[in-house]
Amino acid sequence: MKKLLCLIIGLLLVQISFAQKLPPNFHLTKLKNGLEVLVIEDKTVPLITVEICVKNGSYTEDPQYNGLSHLYEHMFFKANKDLPSQEAFLNRKNELGLDWNGTTSNERVNYFFTHNKKFLVEGLKFMNSAIRYPLFKEDEMKKENPVVDGEFQRAESNPTFWLINDMNKKLWGDLYSRKNVIGDHEIILTATKEKMQTIQQKYYYPNNSILVLAGDLDHEEGFRRAKEIFEDWAPSDFDPFVKYPIPEFKPLQKSELYFTENANTRNPIIARGYHGPDTRNDLKATYAADVFSFILSQKSSKLQQDLIDSGLAFDIGVNYQTCKYTGPILIFAVPHPEKIKEVLGKIEEHINRWDSDDYFTDEQLQTAKTLIAIDDAHSREKTSEFIHTVTYWWASASIDYYTAYVENIKKVTREDIQQYVRKYIKGKPNATGILTTAENRPALEASLKTTKN
Repeated sequence: MKKLLCLIIGLLLVQISFAQKLPPNFHLTKLKNGLEVLVIEDKTVPLITVEICVKNGSYTEDPQYNGLSHLYEHMFFKANKDLPSQEAFLNRKNELGLDWNGTTSNERVNYFFTHNKKFLVEGLKFMNSAIRYPLFKEDEMKKENPVVDGEFQRAESNPTFWLINDMNKKLWGDLYSRKNVIGDHEIILTATKEKMQTIQQKYYYPNNSILVLAGDLDHEEGFRRAKEIFEDWAPSDFDPFVKYPIPEFKPLQKSELYFTENANTRNPIIARGYHGPDTRNDLKATYAADVFSFILSQKSSKLQQDLIDSGLAFDIGVNYQTCKYTGPILIFAVPHPEKIKEVLGKIEEHINRWDSDDYFTDEQLQTAKTLIAIDDAHSREKTSEFIHTVTYWWASASIDYYTAYVENIKKVTREDIQQYVRKYIKGKPNATGILTTAENRPALEASLKTTKN
């Protein structure tokens, strides 16, 4: 009896913690099979968006599977047990008037569609069939492999793709595939049904997924319908990330300057990358990283004034990607073609000053926080898109991380930013790349021989 009472109290405490941390229109529960169900109520328009998100993506891929999480995403919209042909699948999609899509990133794959609120049950059943019972038909695989590869080829048409691709190889070494979402040509084109099933058997379980319903519905009805349709989805008897652990990225040992040659380059581009914080080990630094990036983006910032206003560069920015596994920090600059060496020198000079007490003003710090809050508020205006932001944070941090995001951004201090800079950027090993043409590289390389990186 005492054990049972403790269990009941524990469950109540979990529910209380949800209630304390979630916005009033967020309602979260968990089914017996481990599937989290989140309902975001928004009665603005008579539409409902249904999204299911799986903790999968390039971070789960070794070289033999690189790009197949993305291919799997495409195969989701194909035949399944209940709609056993592409034609049947598309016909049902049209009957329900679905607006649909899916995306693959480093740490999540999500599938979503929007429909009239009267189709709540039908939409959930449609999602249930697609996520649980894909057929991976050989003829559809053969048609879809080159489609996914075609996306790869379109990306390759942009010279900047190659600069960033080379950067990723430098930053991530033999774990490059874990950050290479788009994948490998040969792996994609030779993908098999068996490989799709392997991905399914590793990651596609309710206890590794979240179902989100957003729009014009009552959360109690949403929970009830989700339970009716999804609760018999069998969970795994293992934790995928214990059974198939994600390897840690090795710290960079030294700084390296590299050149990316591309004949279509119209203007040289500079990129510098560092290993940044992640949401498992240094939450505080992830907030500081975002605030600092917004400080540096302001026209009044020393960085913008010294490089853009002076005419040394056409554009410069600093970005950080929040991840569960080592978020990259990227400095990106478009220099005046004749001023590359000067721009590299200026970047180094500014980095060395980033942790000084007078590098930015209190007003710039407050403006950065305000801009972040405005961006967050703007992203919430369209629920059918806002839902994707929520699932991103669920996969790469937690829902609580997101719902408390602006509150924690407001707490960032000058000292927090200085600690972030000292821990992850100033004096730390990095990869610096320059995009140029084969013809221009020799002269550029010669001019930079004395430049310290």
